[in-house]
Amino acid sequence: MRNRFLSPSGYGVGWSANRRLTLVAIGLACLLAVAGATAYFTGPGDQHRPSSSSPTASSSPSTAPSGGTRKPAARTGSVPQPPRISDPVAFAEAAAAMLWSYDTRDTRHEQQLAGMEAWMTTESEYGDWASVSAQMPDPALWSRMADQKQHATATITEGHYPAAFKQALADDPAAITKAYIYAVTVTGKQQITWAKGGQGTEDRSITLAVQCRPSQDCSLVAIAPHVAP
Repeated sequence: MRNRFLSPSGYGVGWSANRRLTLVAIGLACLLAVAGATAYFTGPGDQHRPSSSSPTASSSPSTAPSGGTRKPAARTGSVPQPPRISDPVAFAEAAAAMLWSYDTRDTRHEQQLAGMEAWMTTESEYGDWASVSAQMPDPALWSRMADQKQHATATITEGHYPAAFKQALADDPAAITKAYIYAVTVTGKQQITWAKGGQGTEDRSITLAVQCRPSQDCSLVAIAPHVAP
């Protein structure tokens, strides 16, 4: 995945060569360890930030799959509250839907951020808010989107554990119990609409880290800088 508002090509700078080499060496297996989860999912915030201004290709968060998602609070505008579920894949699908939907007609920039933050883990040693908040455009761009009455919804196709994550889990099943952080890749489509009948549909893919401790509701930990198959 990567979220984009207003442009399919609006991304910031990539990771440094050393950073990329480190990630290749560590691999998704590190998601099973405390340091690994942070290392894989933490990246420079501006990598995810869009920068162009065409109203035909925007992106952002979306409506979660039906069932279990609470209604949004007033301070979060149209952003739904996180569902109270304990299944990593189901939660990741809901989180991806949230991240691919938005409505600038009735949700302010700060409300969108507050809504997204409500999905985050409360365990600060694991949560990478920067990778999530980087999905948002800056206030000026959000304002231009609002001028176009831009809004989007999402349809989730499927979610699954990446192959490397499953292999790492098979190699060391006990490692997951350190933080109960799971990698999940979700695919779907985003329907974007703006003023005067403008609309478009885009394919979406994203790899998220979600935390699902036993007997607790899941929460969002981070968004990976690259989609893991």
